[in-house]
Amino acid sequence: MAVDLPGGGGSDRGGGGADGDLRRARRPAVVLAAILGGNSGSGQHRPLPDGDGDNPSSIVDIFGSKATSIPRIQGDPGVRLACRDPQSQPLTAQEVYAKVNPSVVTVVSEQADGASIGTGVIMTSDGYIITNAHVISGGKSCWVALDTGVTYEVNLVGFDEEEDLAVLKADPQNPLPAAEFGNSDLVQVGDTAYAIGNPLGELTFSMSQGIVSCCDRAINVDGTPFNMIQVDASINPGNSGGPLMNLYGEVVGIVSAKYSSYSNTTVEGIGFAIPISDVQTIITDIMENGQVTDKAYMAIKAGSMTEQMAAQYNIDVTKGVFVYAVEKGGAGEKAGLQLGDVITKLNDTEITSMSDLSMAKKGFKAGDTVTLTVWRGGQEITLSLTFDQQPQTTGTEDDSSNQNQGQQDSYGDLYDYFFGRGNGGRGN
Repeated sequence: MAVDLPGGGGSDRGGGGADGDLRRARRPAVVLAAILGGNSGSGQHRPLPDGDGDNPSSIVDIFGSKATSIPRIQGDPGVRLACRDPQSQPLTAQEVYAKVNPSVVTVVSEQADGASIGTGVIMTSDGYIITNAHVISGGKSCWVALDTGVTYEVNLVGFDEEEDLAVLKADPQNPLPAAEFGNSDLVQVGDTAYAIGNPLGELTFSMSQGIVSCCDRAINVDGTPFNMIQVDASINPGNSGGPLMNLYGEVVGIVSAKYSSYSNTTVEGIGFAIPISDVQTIITDIMENGQVTDKAYMAIKAGSMTEQMAAQYNIDVTKGVFVYAVEKGGAGEKAGLQLGDVITKLNDTEITSMSDLSMAKKGFKAGDTVTLTVWRGGQEITLSLTFDQQPQTTGTEDDSSNQNQGQQDSYGDLYDYFFGRGNGGRGN
């Protein structure tokens, strides 16, 4: 998978000309740290599926590419993810592992053609477990294993593909050891960070250590923007959904992805975790509704503006979001957006691409009103838009086919005309 860092990232910042063209050719790849293995057995102490972590085809894809039919269960709306400031003195690495590892589980999502192996964190003693959405994508059933070897069948409470988070529910006879969750807003560059997970799906309950390399790192995975904690602790396939911990043995992030290559060069020491403070509100919504609700929706089809498009269609701006369809009766139409408009700003946030627009929308919910700066007919205008609620999906096969139908058929001709197949127009 390709990942774009806004502003080029790292040593590629600044510059132009031929060197700028070289930078654009260097597209780093990211892997989401879960793996696929063979079919698994059953029983309370069942073995993990065999997996080949060296096989690139074993890396699990992400975000709704496969519908899941894992049995669903209603979450307890009274359950909250409790995050707190440190309550004790810093621990040694050995103490951190002893404290957190019992709260870590191996997550095995049974697929039609194998199994996805990842990691999860026990959120509550009665069996609520946090993991990544891509770990359970395409699953038919799911089970988890504790470090003791005891296994539990689990149901799916809900998930959110855009945030890459899911909540599972086991039904233990005895209380499970729940993790303690810290305040990720207190995380600083240079802090010691630990990760526990199941690298390669075989080296179960392994801990790695590093430092926080960056806070609030914006990364882009296949057009979906994420705000991440960047760490240099070793992150590998199988670590997905596992905890990132601080010196106090508190979970401050959920491990999600790592860079695997950059310009044909193998990359190590660049991993990412979703800040637990961001996870907190998402988990609350999933517990109450089975998914994240009230997402801001503009009811338009759009894509990133390019220099080639600007030259070909005689448009005076080269960056922004080009509107190539507006849904009838939706927020975009009510605001006055039209085919051919280029959105360049949302409130005070500059919009140079679809990724910018998607990231900016995450700060709003349905019903919020924003000011759009739009380039139309050679001049800049402003429009007031009140967000609709994003249509809800359940992750079923019907949802997948309906979404594809809307993108590929309803707007296919406009998509081809303005972008050409493969260059990406998306609903927003």
